[in-house]
Amino acid sequence: MKGKNPVLIQLRHALGDKLKESLISVFPVTLLVFLLAVTPWVDISARELMIFGISALFLILGISLFNLGADMAMTPMGQYIGEGLTGSRRLGILLGVSFVMGLFITVAEPDLSVLANQVAAVMNGNTLILTVGFGVGMMLLLGVVKILFHHDLTSILLFGYMVLFSLAAILIDRGKGSLLAMSFDSGGVTTGPITVPFIMALGVGIALTVGGRNASENSFGLIALCSLGPIMAVLALSLLSNGNLSFSVPDYSMETVLDHGLGKHLQATMGDVGKSLVLIVVFFFILQFAILKLPFSKIIQIILGILYAFIGLVLFLAAVEMSFMPIGYKIGLQLSQQSPHLIIGFAFLIGMVVVLAEPAVHVLNAQVNEVTGGEVSRHQMMMALSIGVGVSIGLSVIRVYFGFSVLYYLVPGYLISLGLSFFVPKLYTAIAFDSGGVASGPLTSSFILPLVVGTCVTMQSESAVLDFAFGVVAMVAMTPLITIQSLGFKSVMAVRYRRNAAMRRILASADDQIIYFE
Repeated sequence: MKGKNPVLIQLRHALGDKLKESLISVFPVTLLVFLLAVTPWVDISARELMIFGISALFLILGISLFNLGADMAMTPMGQYIGEGLTGSRRLGILLGVSFVMGLFITVAEPDLSVLANQVAAVMNGNTLILTVGFGVGMMLLLGVVKILFHHDLTSILLFGYMVLFSLAAILIDRGKGSLLAMSFDSGGVTTGPITVPFIMALGVGIALTVGGRNASENSFGLIALCSLGPIMAVLALSLLSNGNLSFSVPDYSMETVLDHGLGKHLQATMGDVGKSLVLIVVFFFILQFAILKLPFSKIIQIILGILYAFIGLVLFLAAVEMSFMPIGYKIGLQLSQQSPHLIIGFAFLIGMVVVLAEPAVHVLNAQVNEVTGGEVSRHQMMMALSIGVGVSIGLSVIRVYFGFSVLYYLVPGYLISLGLSFFVPKLYTAIAFDSGGVASGPLTSSFILPLVVGTCVTMQSESAVLDFAFGVVAMVAMTPLITIQSLGFKSVMAVRYRRNAAMRRILASADDQIIYFE
């Protein structure tokens, strides 16, 4: 090893680890699609399969580079800003920066752009993105106040969901219920690969600087609030909307991208990602020169990490738009023609494995494992998320088949989630509500949503897509709240059982030592 740069060796090892993680994550999804292609149920051509296989390789490399970049840049940036601004004791600047960063990061979020493009027929994409960004900025500001003054997350969420469902009821009363599912989806797609590392690290940085007995628990919850804000904002926007509510299915054809040219597609993706990241980078460097004053070595690491994240995101988005979106739509369209049971079963299976390939999920699992000291392991988190997402997508296809409102799931689901929060440790509640936003990432909006759209076109009609296909992202964001809090409930019951068992042993031992006199 003599003569070799230790930094390069460390980077090579880190990238190798990320590649292994990404391969394990993407392989199940890819295998399921290839297995389905050899059945008579779905007609996927050899050319489409070849492009899908190449896209899967792009996806693996993209996730690896992005996760490496997140570790080197996005997470440290968030933590440095949180620690630096909190330590400076400038509350006004901290809150102002929180709002602006929430807005900028949301505009940079790629899966929000994917959703905006798919609903452009009923709502202007730029208006939707800015509205969602405003919602995230306001909720990030509220979340920082929560951390600084140690407010209870459950009470804030209870109030927030009361307001949210009140807005939903008004929307239905005004005959705009078709926009309801799309509004809920906007909250799920907001917390994606760019948002999660930065906002979670910001929360950790502020919480550790503020300190207190429950600093670890207090660091979670920002993602939950940043998922809630966009839904409220888009519901309010929908109330003011007088646009055309007739929806037409976007062109999901693989040929559209290929005819346009792969080079042009990559160039356009690079432009979109670059414009998004530059807002965050510029704002960070303004804070660096004005307040943070980080050493040069850390700045170099952050610049290198941003470069990795940029390349990773470009590869990731190019892959999902080039083939994952068209293949998802085709599978939903054709598999639902065979049998409702078949598409429901496949939806459950693909839901269980697709969450493994979400870049932000790995960031969250690593953060949870570190902050909880292994109390909530990566394996437990992944199992809970996989089951939750699988159930949510299966239920979404059942909803498409019977044609009922997403509120029939969301209202009881959130009541159960909020009810569980009174019986489990607050740490589990905060992690669960954060996990809901993280699980619904780019692959959900670019593979699962087209799959459900295709299913809806077959089972209902193209005109019913806005009512019954949208809402799947919201479902993916909701079910982990129940599954992860169930882990907490199981933990509480296990502790109580062990305590009772120990007490019974003590009492039994005491009874054996009693001396009876005649």
